[in-house]
Amino acid sequence: MKKLFSIFLIMLFAFANAQDTKETANRFFYELTFKPKKDSARLDKLITILDITPKKSIYQDFTIPAQDSIIKVAVEEMEKKKVWRDVSKMIKMPKFSYKIVKTYPEMKEQYIDRVSMNLFGYDDAVKFDWNILPEKQKIGAYNTQKATTEFGGRKWTAWFSSDIPFQDGPYKFYGLPGLIVKIEDDEKNYSWMLSGNKKIENYDELSYSDKINAKYGISNTVTPTTKEKFKKAYASFKQDPMAEIRQRITPEMMNMKMPGSDVTIGEALKTQEKVSKDFFNATDNSIEKEQPSSDKKKK
Repeated sequence: MKKLFSIFLIMLFAFANAQDTKETANRFFYELTFKPKKDSARLDKLITILDITPKKSIYQDFTIPAQDSIIKVAVEEMEKKKVWRDVSKMIKMPKFSYKIVKTYPEMKEQYIDRVSMNLFGYDDAVKFDWNILPEKQKIGAYNTQKATTEFGGRKWTAWFSSDIPFQDGPYKFYGLPGLIVKIEDDEKNYSWMLSGNKKIENYDELSYSDKINAKYGISNTVTPTTKEKFKKAYASFKQDPMAEIRQRITPEMMNMKMPGSDVTIGEALKTQEKVSKDFFNATDNSIEKEQPSSDKKKK
């Protein structure tokens, strides 16, 4: 009986621990309408996501995670047949590569992005001075209230819903008594609108793309840095996106064929360089403009 009771306790604790590690996330979809170029009237649209877990939230462009199943099929086929395939030709590339992580309850923000093969993150001490106004509005299914603030050299108007008990929002925005349903700057360069939500059981912060990168040597471990150091490294990366990879490839390797392909490593490198430069050249209208001194004091 004592042995049976011990086994029962082991099973009970194992079950309890399994329940503790199982995490559910609330995923909020935001349609982002933005002006990518300062000197153009053209507007782009994409879906971004805010995943809210008990301990933190993660905001990112949904473009790559949305194509996880397509990427998975392509990669598994390459691994099985040992034939290289230029996956970039079959998937839509993201407009934004960074993630914004807010840690609860202190709302400590971290900006995470990749510089070549390295993932960096820096703490961003963002504080918002919200002016909550009495004006209310029904946006879709949500009862919302108006609030304004200044951030990143822009004036913002937000509509939040106290019916959704998360003091969070897209990008770096947070701090209102309810989830931000809509927010845009006064010149309409950037506008987020909540377009849907769902619960995700057994939530995994890493997408399939993140995991396959790690499998082939592109680590998902975040290296802490400062904002200043990151900006300097990122500027150099934009100038020459393939610099680090070229250092690992000998002149002899440049003429070698990719596995199961007639494409040489050198040709594949040029293709990837074009993809990277197209990504960087697609936008020049940052969400956060060069901040005036009054905005810096708020941080």
